[in-house]
Amino acid sequence: MKNTSYKNRGMFLENIINESNTYYNGIDRSLIYKKPTPIKVLNVTYPNNYSHLIDKAVYSNISTLDYNGIYKEKYIEFDAKECHSKTSFPLENIKAHQLEHMRKVIKQKGIVFLIIYMNNNFYLLKGEDIIDFVDNNTRKSIKFEYLEKKGYKISESYLPRLKYLDAVDEAYFKE
Repeated sequence: MKNTSYKNRGMFLENIINESNTYYNGIDRSLIYKKPTPIKVLNVTYPNNYSHLIDKAVYSNISTLDYNGIYKEKYIEFDAKECHSKTSFPLENIKAHQLEHMRKVIKQKGIVFLIIYMNNNFYLLKGEDIIDFVDNNTRKSIKFEYLEKKGYKISESYLPRLKYLDAVDEAYFKE
């Protein structure tokens, strides 16, 4: 029987985005950060005088999306999702409270999207397209063809590692 661990699922993409944000923020192209996970510490031990160890904690409230900040004078918020299926992106990867939060960002004229890593490529899928799909389909997943059609392919480079702001420009700032 195969033992599957989901402990570090998403860390690959998260690390690449964090590296890209460090670069973008450093050259003043944007100001975007990963939000801390809201936790409530229940128990702490002190193994020595110089450190402490949190050995019991719970989520203190639900989180929205992982990243937020400012880009081109606009509020921006997004989440990173890895998908191991070759044919479709399961909508269960997006929690109901995240969809509701995306609706609120759109209502306030902010920029909101997902960065999806699927089939060895990175895509930006606009929040508007996600909401439209959820509202107008009974499917439990987004077919890869939809992602290719509606999404914006994100290229990789040395610096930044993931050129996702170029995709944001294409999706939201076309003239």
